[in-house]
Amino acid sequence: MSKAIPSLLVQGYEVVIGFETHTQLSTQSKIFSRASTAFGAEPNTQACAVDLALPGTLPVMNKGAVERAIQLGLALGSAIAPRSVFARKNYFYPDLPKGYQISQFEIPVVQGGSVEFYLGDEKKSVRLVRAHLEEDAGKSLHEDFIGQTGIDLNRAGTPLLEIVTEPDMRSSAEAVAYAKELHKIVTWIGICDGNMQEGSFRCDANVSVRKPGGPLGTRREIKNLNSFKFMQQAIDFEVRWQIEQIEDGLEIQQATVLFNPDTGETRAMRTKEDAADYRYFPDPDLPPLVVAPEWVERVRSEMKPLPRVLAQRFVKEFGLSEYDAVQLTQTKETAQYFEATAQISGHPKLAANWVLGEVSALLNRLQVSINDVEVPSPNALGPLIKKIAAGDVSRAGEKIVFQALCARVRDELEDLAKFIEQVIDANDLKPMNDTGALEAIVDTVIAANAKNVAEFKAGNDKALNALVGQIMKASGGKANPGQVNELLKSKLA
Repeated sequence: MSKAIPSLLVQGYEVVIGFETHTQLSTQSKIFSRASTAFGAEPNTQACAVDLALPGTLPVMNKGAVERAIQLGLALGSAIAPRSVFARKNYFYPDLPKGYQISQFEIPVVQGGSVEFYLGDEKKSVRLVRAHLEEDAGKSLHEDFIGQTGIDLNRAGTPLLEIVTEPDMRSSAEAVAYAKELHKIVTWIGICDGNMQEGSFRCDANVSVRKPGGPLGTRREIKNLNSFKFMQQAIDFEVRWQIEQIEDGLEIQQATVLFNPDTGETRAMRTKEDAADYRYFPDPDLPPLVVAPEWVERVRSEMKPLPRVLAQRFVKEFGLSEYDAVQLTQTKETAQYFEATAQISGHPKLAANWVLGEVSALLNRLQVSINDVEVPSPNALGPLIKKIAAGDVSRAGEKIVFQALCARVRDELEDLAKFIEQVIDANDLKPMNDTGALEAIVDTVIAANAKNVAEFKAGNDKALNALVGQIMKASGGKANPGQVNELLKSKLA
């Protein structure tokens, strides 16, 4: 896999990226009809007369789709237009039964706003231009083995919210971090299931390069990126390709391109159209969409706390760093798991370390969710953290007890604290409390590591860490690291 290009100049060029994200809204019916939006039905079984624009049919706006657009606007600090209009976007494609797409052009329902996120430990912000409601097209099914293409119109009329950014991103890493944050927000507030494989969250990346301080370059749009991994690979390839073209004296042509994950390359699909090519005009069958202030306030009152609000509360109530609080609110399930563990254990900072450390490593290793039975529940992890905070289990023993909890079905034991105590006793995992024995180990290590002792006395703090490591190893991991540090410093003063 290619390495993500950082937000620095690439061969003397600045990378400029903007995003258009098609978010499928979580309504049960389509945006202008009562047809189902359920995924996986037999082809062409969920396309009604309205979706096909048969003579005599009229579209009717789905109120649930509008409310979900309002939710996103409130979540991102956007303005909700009191009056917005729908237009017909005209183009021909086999899976577009009407010959036009109903969308919003001049006056979208959601305007402005921003998405804030972390890239590593650096806080970033991407400005939004707009988010507008529109209907999805159908899907072309290419059967290469028989040389035919079929059309499935089940998706036709599915409600979408297209979220458009300013060209604020400067690397593939930043673009992926933005897309992940947006994905987190739309799934957190429940307006989209976020299933990228099923096409519920599809990203188009507009990529260009320019010399620093120069005018924006010609952009090429990479369509339908449905994986964060492919997103990074596609943008990195496109950046390198554009730079090579320019360095060879060739001009970049505005185009729509596709990414092939098998080759890791992008290829042009068609020349990119401009707005004028779509011949937008107001849809005569749909009146203006009016959103009263009372409607906005009702939606606001019904929304659950957003990730950033919950993160701020974790910082204030639990004394966590802003970075840790943001990581703990990546999903609603993780936030709930942490909060429950913090309350049960009474030690929120230690709980945060465990959730972001051992628990996250377990999730990645097993590829499971935080609520699966393989992961110890807060009712199990909380008592373990209590034992750790009280100094009742050795450093080496912490992971052994955690692994023992992982082997149990969630909460199958009535007294998890008693089970933890049994594991500690059975495996001799209590910390070393014999000060005399610990001092003897410290003296032995000091005598055997004259070089590290000399380096520490000369001002090299890393040499102390080496000595601590030797003592922890000699004690079988039972010594208290804090006590070891204090003993060493007093003996070496």
